[in-house]
Amino acid sequence: MQSNLKGRNFLCDLDFSVEEIETVLDVAWDLKRKRAMGEATPYLRDKALAMLFFYNSTRTRGAFETAFAHLGGHPAFVESKSTQISHGDTEREIGQILGRMYDGVAIRHSNVWGVGNKYINLVAEASPTPVFNMQCEYYHPFQILCDLMTIMEKKGRDLRRKKIVMSWAYASSYQKPMSIPNSMTLQLPRFGLDYVLAYPEGFDLPDGTIESAKAAARKSGGSFEITHDMDEAFKDADIIYPKSWGPWMTTTDGDKAKEMIEKNTHWITDERKMALAKDDAIFMHPLPADRNVEVTDGVMDGPNSVIFDEAENKMYVCESVMALSMANK
Repeated sequence: MQSNLKGRNFLCDLDFSVEEIETVLDVAWDLKRKRAMGEATPYLRDKALAMLFFYNSTRTRGAFETAFAHLGGHPAFVESKSTQISHGDTEREIGQILGRMYDGVAIRHSNVWGVGNKYINLVAEASPTPVFNMQCEYYHPFQILCDLMTIMEKKGRDLRRKKIVMSWAYASSYQKPMSIPNSMTLQLPRFGLDYVLAYPEGFDLPDGTIESAKAAARKSGGSFEITHDMDEAFKDADIIYPKSWGPWMTTTDGDKAKEMIEKNTHWITDERKMALAKDDAIFMHPLPADRNVEVTDGVMDGPNSVIFDEAENKMYVCESVMALSMANK
């Protein structure tokens, strides 16, 4: 068990080693057990967390708020529009001010390409207290840890040779960030899975992410594959995880991106595609989903779906990381 997480930021999936991630999961399961037994976990009593949101949130806000309350502290929701950021407060000022007033700072900033990740990192450089990435355009580390926790609950701690499919999915609502597939592709190959990344031509992830995933798969004894055939990807899979993202590596022009997205309306996870996977395959999704566009109701609400277990587990992952980073800080 690694115990050297005190005072640490969690901004990118690779900030923590595999051993440190395993510690986070061990603590998350202990906190989940204590919650089920009604045991108090006031490890952060009298501490305060600033949660700064530039972007809408349901599950992530709920997970961080309840997690910090369960730890005995005070979570403060701060909407960026209600601050003086628009009137001149810089990243350094936000980092210094919130970092001095609060014991930790969590930020969600993912709606503008090339802005969110830079902003969070600049705040982290200035803050004297830990900073947590609640999602930016590149990374969603807490989501991926709750995904990993859920996969291990359903498929066992030893994930070697289990096949997971991270698939692009059509969605018409808006051009979504690549944070989920990017973080998933950085984190999951480190755990010995046979990782399949499926997407239409033009929806590539960053080269650095792909190289990191290949190296991690070799080291862990798993495998890494890219395919542009959704049906082929789903065959004999143990875990199905579809998610829409924009063609950010190809273009940041909204009109061009929309044109590329609309050519791939057939990339939907439906009952026929799920039948290609193993009978006990689990369906995962970070939510929200464009129902019957990105994935059918039959799959979302079907017996293989673990989407609500996944959502609940984010709360325990948030508790774990914050307790390990902020206790006695």
